[in-house]
Amino acid sequence: MIAAMAQWEREEIADRVAASVPIRAKLGKPLGGAAPFGYRWEGRELVPDEKEAPVRRRLYELFLEHRRKKTVARLMNEAGHRTRNGSKFTDTTVDRLLRDSTAKGIRRANYTKSTGDKKHWVLKPESDWVLTQVEPIVSDELWTQCNALLAERRANGKRPTKRAVHLFGGMAFCECGGKMYVLSGSPKYVCQQCRSKSPADDLEAIFREQLHEFFLSSEDLAEYLEQADRTIAEKKELLATLEAERASVSAQMDKTYHLYISDQISADGFGRTYKPLEERLKALDDQLPRLQAELDFQRIQNLSRDEIISEAQDLYGRWTDLLPEEKRQIVENVVERVTVGHASVSIDLSYVPSASEIVAKGQRSPTGSSRPRT
Repeated sequence: MIAAMAQWEREEIADRVAASVPIRAKLGKPLGGAAPFGYRWEGRELVPDEKEAPVRRRLYELFLEHRRKKTVARLMNEAGHRTRNGSKFTDTTVDRLLRDSTAKGIRRANYTKSTGDKKHWVLKPESDWVLTQVEPIVSDELWTQCNALLAERRANGKRPTKRAVHLFGGMAFCECGGKMYVLSGSPKYVCQQCRSKSPADDLEAIFREQLHEFFLSSEDLAEYLEQADRTIAEKKELLATLEAERASVSAQMDKTYHLYISDQISADGFGRTYKPLEERLKALDDQLPRLQAELDFQRIQNLSRDEIISEAQDLYGRWTDLLPEEKRQIVENVVERVTVGHASVSIDLSYVPSASEIVAKGQRSPTGSSRPRT
């Protein structure tokens, strides 16, 4: 009798808990467990996590570009990203995160149930699902494109074919600020926001023409090198100024401390004088490494251009003979951004010729140029 009553009570409790789940879900309350990757619970609201959200957004962008879950997992791990528990990304993790609609702003709750068999879970009927709005991490269009690829793969049961090499993939932007992609079967770059289009062949022709002009325009190249030299000089000057200021602040702190030790200044006076100096020293210690890193990066860029220019002088002549993969590699080395407008295309270059090459051949290169669209 007691055992039967206990069993009945357990079933009653289970029924009450099960009945409260959809109600709590509709109210947007946590149902237990951690927040999805990219989000965190703030009070009773699910909000994007400032550290995880960019990582999850990058995952979608990589999948749309490469279309392979294992490739995405490898690239994420090589970039130093890890899951919340510190593990490496796997294709299973990538698949689960891609399919989760929370990233596009729709949180699903009360959509699975346990079978009781080693924690195996199955989907409930969609009529039982509770959907609530949250702040999205990715656009609805990006999420839909990625999940359409997953659905197609699942329906066909085939691995995706090797994706075509798009010359400016990941670098092409519309003047409205949206990224531009070449969708499957399309010969054009399409803006993800305003849907403006630009033929891929036109962009390649403009790039080839600008390569020719960039490497042969001594005026443009001279202007760039002068600007690069000025940038390095300004950063060096600022670095020297901050280092001198740090030494001055440190000396003032030492002087104040010795005055306090020798009883020539009260504790209150010491606090009022020493604390601002301490705060300034901390700010300088934070700023100096960043400035030094910027200066080192600028110097490395100027050195790296020697390697690029040695093989870039005859690009214009042999461009049409290069394989798509070779063209893409060159673009990755020399192009930073392509901005497509209604009437013009602007291509920003990352690397330029060295001073020795300029002296030898009378050449130099700009950071960017704008040409009318054809």
